Amino acid sequence: MVLPPAMVEVFIGRALVNKDGDVIDPEVALRNKVVGIYFSAGWCPPCRDFTPILCDFYTELVEEADVPAQLEIVFVSSDKSTEDMVEYYHDMHGDWLALPWTDQYKHDLKKRFNITAVPKLVIVKENGEVITDKGRKQIRDQGLACFRNWLEVAEIFQNFKG
Repeated sequence: MVLPPAMVEVFIGRALVNKDGDVIDPEVALRNKVVGIYFSAGWCPPCRDFTPILCDFYTELVEEADVPAQLEIVFVSSDKSTEDMVEYYHDMHGDWLALPWTDQYKHDLKKRFNITAVPKLVIVKENGEVITDKGRKQIRDQGLACFRNWLEVAEIFQNFKG
């Protein structure tokens, strides 16, 4: 089986990091997954309010499920410094990935997805096509049920039975 290239249009050639500071190749980490690009910042009260909800959502779908859901989150920080980003990422975020604060590509992503305020959770297919830019509202309103809708729209090979 030939797997499609992962997130070619969005994160190709970029290094992502995990909470341990390991550099992660997006081609591998995001392949065959629905991806939530989470624009957020520690100084923002609505972000600090939503991040724990997103953590619970991610934990239930990915970490506690018998078959982990085909979902990955990539945090794109609007914090004021690397230190602020790292502190917020470590203290409040789930075990998902992040674009390093020093990577200026975050400005291109904000422009591409029309990010004018945070928090914003943009759900995209592997190829970068937007499924919804209202991920935060959908998680708040529908809980875990919204993931099934995203998966259907994403048209990826599914192993998700939940």
